[in-house]
Amino acid sequence: MIQIGLGGGCHWCTEAVFQSLKGVLRVKQGWISARETPAYSEAVIVCFDPESISLKDLVEVHLRTHSSTSQHFLRNKYRSAVYTFSEIQQQEVLVLLGEFDKSFEKSLITIALSFADFKENSEEFRQYYARDPGKPFCKNYIDPKLQLLLKKFNKLVDPNKLKLSALPD
Repeated sequence: MIQIGLGGGCHWCTEAVFQSLKGVLRVKQGWISARETPAYSEAVIVCFDPESISLKDLVEVHLRTHSSTSQHFLRNKYRSAVYTFSEIQQQEVLVLLGEFDKSFEKSLITIALSFADFKENSEEFRQYYARDPGKPFCKNYIDPKLQLLLKKFNKLVDPNKLKLSALPD
């Protein structure tokens, strides 16, 4: 099992996206700080089996399911980042970000940072989408991301994990 930290949008959204993928064993939702910047930002830690899903696939899903090219006033709360757990992983992520940057109309603002600390969200907010996908927030913000996931990354989606409310009619 390998870990990678991902932040960019609401951690409820990010949690639901990555919980839907094959090879993802666990998603921890909360706030991450980095060695380069100690301020905490909403993010998830994705624990995955590299034999079932690649780091490249995870990074691409991450970049495509949040505003990875948009600098906005909430970027301190929603830092667009990949948090790495080793120097080797850091170098791999930097290469991937460089490769993916070419496939976007605007330049990526997503940065690779060295993981420092994690504060897990309280129990009542974990599994946010899984507990009640019918909530207005889920329907308005998470369902569109899951629809995108099904459309662009269908081969990576585990149909047993994806909630039925996210499936097309």
